[in-house]
Amino acid sequence: MTQHRVRALPYRIGLTGNIATGKSTVGWMLVALGAEMIDADKVAHTVIAPDGSAYGGIVEAFGPTILDSEGAIDRRALGRIVFADPAALKHLEALTHPAVIAEVNRRIARSTAPVVVVEAIKLLESGMAEDYDAVWVTTCSRATQIERLVEGRELSREHALKRMRVQSPQDEKIVHADVVICTEVSLSETQAQVEAAWADIQRMSTAQEQ
Repeated sequence: MTQHRVRALPYRIGLTGNIATGKSTVGWMLVALGAEMIDADKVAHTVIAPDGSAYGGIVEAFGPTILDSEGAIDRRALGRIVFADPAALKHLEALTHPAVIAEVNRRIARSTAPVVVVEAIKLLESGMAEDYDAVWVTTCSRATQIERLVEGRELSREHALKRMRVQSPQDEKIVHADVVICTEVSLSETQAQVEAAWADIQRMSTAQEQ
């Protein structure tokens, strides 16, 4: 009887941090080192698309006014509702998180990369990180967050502060971190932090194989 060897999952990093703290920058640094990145926000776009598993529930919950002329969910219109109402945001997350987690897990299972990085702003709050090998958290000062949102993303200061207020405090994420990357510094200094943590993963992997 032929025995089929079960392929081991890749090393899974859950990458999180509050808005404009540098998650994507750190994620792409990891990609350059050999990891595969899964952006949970982009996965969320697929599950709320008209053929996505969360679409019907969202439209039923928030009404047809959130739809554009082609019947797709207008994320800006939906955002105006949920970022002004914590209860509405919580309801939206309850509708989308299970679908996002299921799709992310499918992509991890298909990956052939040695390391997979899942970037998700709600990594901890959604329970997504429970089965991951490590949680990485990016952090920077509140002033830098505001500057990046206003100058980099062209939000008004008022809108930037509103987006920041609906998120849990950075310190609450750091408590759960295996690795903390401070992005208050230069890109080269951020890169050095990422490379040092990456080297630890490689050493761990080598030790397990011996």
